[in-house]
Amino acid sequence: MGSNPINLTLRFLLELTALFSLGYWGWNSTSGWIRYLSVIVYPVIAAAIWGLFAVPGDPSRSGKAPVPVPGFLRLLLELIIFGFACWALYDSGLPNFSLIMGGVVILHYAVSYDRILWLIKPKS
Repeated sequence: MGSNPINLTLRFLLELTALFSLGYWGWNSTSGWIRYLSVIVYPVIAAAIWGLFAVPGDPSRSGKAPVPVPGFLRLLLELIIFGFACWALYDSGLPNFSLIMGGVVILHYAVSYDRILWLIKPKS
């Protein structure tokens, strides 16, 4: 189910929402010229982490891993980025959106149980 096209689309939309949330938080948590920098830098850092660190052969991605990491570490990175994005929405004064995003993230990972098991299973 983790590689189902509908679930992959949901995950992509969650990734975009996370990037938007971090940019929105950067805009609202800073002032002056730093806010213009923050609105770009925070999402770019998150996207770079998301894109660089991957598990080789991950069926929900291209299978390529610029920086190969174990599955548990990849899962932890995903949860940190999504969790930080939810917190960023909350801190930006959007607690309802934060709860909705958190709920959708939980739903996504519940449906992706096969991918979760693949990620945390030790590789030989």
